[in-house]
Amino acid sequence: MVMKMDNQSRIEKLKENKYQELFGVKKATFEKILGILKEQYQKEHARGEKPPKLSVLDKLIIMLCYYREYRTMQHIAFDYNVSKSTICESIQWVEKTLIKSGVFCLPSKKELHTNESIEVILIDATEVEIERPKKTKTILFRQKEKAHIKSSNCCQCKKYESNLFFSF
Repeated sequence: MVMKMDNQSRIEKLKENKYQELFGVKKATFEKILGILKEQYQKEHARGEKPPKLSVLDKLIIMLCYYREYRTMQHIAFDYNVSKSTICESIQWVEKTLIKSGVFCLPSKKELHTNESIEVILIDATEVEIERPKKTKTILFRQKEKAHIKSSNCCQCKKYESNLFFSF
């Protein structure tokens, strides 16, 4: 028997400060998004079709966790006992619904280029100094010994090479 996640009861018990930690949005934003999604769901399923495998709340949590945690759709599908395509469709439905609502939208590329009030800070973190141990005389001496041992082993290998015979 497969246990289904009961997100409804888990969300009801969740404290307000935990929303930001878990989902990356505040409780008020979460509630607003959920209201928009439920309204759109009622419009789309007014005829009373077959109920979906995932509730509207589940779809919202999946989308937020997908972006927040960078989990693969396959892992999320395993947790909810649905297919990967169901997870993909759910994420896309939530995204499209929120875009169509017009409440949550990002500025277009043209606005970003023309709007000078947006400040951008870039941080270059490509060069990071790595602390390494200092080379002391004893370490250098050991390296010379190892080099000598390797070269003497190579001479021994050449002795045995002449005794090897291959037959085809």
